[in-house]
Amino acid sequence: MVSYSFSLTKPVRPGSARQKAERLQEAMQSVPQIDCPVREYFAPGMYAREITLPAGTVLVGAVHKVENLAVLSKGRIVLATDSGPIEITAPYTLTVKPGAKNAATALEDSVWTNFLPNPTDETDPEKLVEMFTESKACELLGGSHNAQLLANKLTELEA
Repeated sequence: MVSYSFSLTKPVRPGSARQKAERLQEAMQSVPQIDCPVREYFAPGMYAREITLPAGTVLVGAVHKVENLAVLSKGRIVLATDSGPIEITAPYTLTVKPGAKNAATALEDSVWTNFLPNPTDETDPEKLVEMFTESKACELLGGSHNAQLLANKLTELEA
């Protein structure tokens, strides 16, 4: 997961929302990451992953393996979809399909939560990332193998 401040509403090359999100993620690797706090919640058979997005943040999420519900509980964002960008305002609930890779720009301070089935009641964050996404925890926001974070460190070393 990577984040930076610029707009998703400008025209982009054709392609699926996932392809656009992948191009955006690649383009963002050379810009500094913004702190987007992540919190995790558990209930029997359920896992929720919540992220806070400061206004102006662009976020590209991981590819989801399973269908799940996502809730924008606070704020207003522009969300990339296969039909083009849409602006949504909290409260807003949508279904995320397997293979989806979200990209959004926070127009206001926002809170986004994915609700996932957790039949084994797993609580290890690294295992959960691998269960529900095509990523490893170390590749996500702040992780030791996050491409954006590594590019930022390389730029600092070269300076």
